[in-house]
Amino acid sequence: MKAVIPVAGVGTRLRPHTHTVPKALLQVAGKPILGHIIDTVASLQVDEIILVVGYMREKIEDYVSRNYSLPIRAVVQEEPKGLGHAVYVTRESVADGEPLLVILGDTIFDLDFSPIVKGGGNLIGVREIEDPRRFGVVKSQGTRIEGFVEKPERPPSNLAIVGLYYFTDGGPLFSALDEVVRRNIRTRGEYQLTDALQLMLERGHEMTCLHIEGWFDCGNRETLLETNRYLLDRVGKPADLETAIVVPPVSIDPAATVENSIVGPYASVAAGAVIRNSIVRNSIVGERATVESTSLEGSLIGDNAVVRDVCRRLNVGDSSEVA
Repeated sequence: MKAVIPVAGVGTRLRPHTHTVPKALLQVAGKPILGHIIDTVASLQVDEIILVVGYMREKIEDYVSRNYSLPIRAVVQEEPKGLGHAVYVTRESVADGEPLLVILGDTIFDLDFSPIVKGGGNLIGVREIEDPRRFGVVKSQGTRIEGFVEKPERPPSNLAIVGLYYFTDGGPLFSALDEVVRRNIRTRGEYQLTDALQLMLERGHEMTCLHIEGWFDCGNRETLLETNRYLLDRVGKPADLETAIVVPPVSIDPAATVENSIVGPYASVAAGAVIRNSIVRNSIVGERATVESTSLEGSLIGDNAVVRDVCRRLNVGDSSEVA
């Protein structure tokens, strides 16, 4: 089985952070988003993980090479032409008849993948949400999928596609993607994966809804902090600091410095960060950032940023200063 993880996107909804860091490398609960995804996929003993890279691909390749010895390959998407195109560029890396798992690089799932890849059948991860208009949406009869629509103004259902796809054979998917690209079938100006899935249905390939509750979209500041809270409840580690009060759950890197401060609950502090005389809760503090004489709530502080003498909710990018 091969696993494809598209991480080529620019991540405009997470600016200013994604001006300097690819979205997949933003920290959440003690490690980058991509690290959580790779760790999950690695437990499935896949033959190879294929990363679709583009924007700041050197940083993603460097992170993977420094932290993993798994069979991971990077395939470049030269132009951002949509999710369908991102998967399409991996076509030469997946053999006909080979099972394929696709997971979006800004999405974290809390579920057991083993029954999915062992049970057979083409599965599309979905979740019922109140307003699915910014997602691909499925039309279904029970769990059997009858159609796909990309970001509809009038959704045919509340079942949003959440970025997890499993195919017992990747061949039919790539055949459909090839037709989408060859015929220049675009929706909202891009080659959409949903258009290829619709073609698969029309060719007689059945697909089933996989209902997922533990789905966390890390696409903007609010959802990134929500994911951080959820994961810290499960993987947060106790921290015993002599000169600080720690309110769990938290993730404080051993290489961080915390003095005369209250940290937590739901705070993630990366390596090299310095926190002094401050209160930090429900926030993510990046690598080598400095927070002094400050009270933070619901904030994202980028790598190497400096925040002093403020009391507010902040969204501060890398190498910035607020004082």
